[in-house]
Amino acid sequence: MSYNDVNYEWTKKGGTLSDKTAFEEFGLTQNDIMKAINEGNLQFREGSIYGNPYFRLLRSEVEKLAEEKFGKDLFNKKKAKNELKKINKELKELKSKIAGLEIRKNELTQIIKA
Repeated sequence: MSYNDVNYEWTKKGGTLSDKTAFEEFGLTQNDIMKAINEGNLQFREGSIYGNPYFRLLRSEVEKLAEEKFGKDLFNKKKAKNELKKINKELKELKSKIAGLEIRKNELTQIIKA
């Protein structure tokens, strides 16, 4: 896909998010999202998971909306906080995986020595 493709942003990984994620990640409200959609500031596509409807939004437009609402400094703090949260989660997962591998390594070492 090329950057000129109209649907590129909709299809690239991480390019979209649900309205629920926008609430959690950027601190926006349902009213903020609906107002921006009605004003034409947010593009959306409708989706449904297990019969529950949601809006799929472009991440870049949601970031711009949050930046306008909260200001650049607060927006950057929220963004950094979310990224730190993801990194800590990944580190925790990796630490538990390392612990499991160490246990298996010790078991295999014992088998080899026996």
